[in-house]
Amino acid sequence: MWTLSNIGPKKGAKKKRKRVGRGIGSGHGKTATKGHKGQLARSGGGKGPGFEGGQMPLYRRLPKKGFKNPFRVEYQVVNLNRLEERFEDGATVTPEVLEQVRLVRDAHKPIKILARGTLTKKLTVVADAASEAARKAIEAAGGSFQTRQPTQQEGAS
Repeated sequence: MWTLSNIGPKKGAKKKRKRVGRGIGSGHGKTATKGHKGQLARSGGGKGPGFEGGQMPLYRRLPKKGFKNPFRVEYQVVNLNRLEERFEDGATVTPEVLEQVRLVRDAHKPIKILARGTLTKKLTVVADAASEAARKAIEAAGGSFQTRQPTQQEGAS
C-alpha cells in the first residue's frame, strides 16, 4: 500500500547515468567506452554536422541563393478602416493607445499606417511611418499625421 512516507517512482523508471573513466571496477574505466585509438577515441574527435563520409556535403552541393538584408525594418501595420472602427472623432492615436486597443502587439516596435478602408473621423495620428495615400486620407478627413520621435534609448544603439 502506498502512503506519503514511501511514495516514489516505479521500479525501473529511473536509471543511473553512465559514469565513464572512473576506474577499472566500474566497468567503464581505462578507455572510457571509446575503444582503442582512432578518430572517435581522440579529444574533440568525431565528425561534424553535415559530414557525409567524404562525399561533397549537401550544403555545398546546392547553389547559394538570395540575400537577407540585416537593416530591414519590420513594421507593425495598421489600416485606416481599423482606426475608423476603434476611435472617436477628435481622438489622438499614439503607439501606446494602439497597443491598449490591441491594434499592435508592441508599442516600442515600428508602426506604419496604411490606406486600406476609408477614414471619416478627424484623428491626430502619431506613428513611425505612413503610406502617401494614408497621409492624404488622414488630412482629407481633417486630421493630422506626425512621425514619432525616436527615444533616447532607440537612438543610442
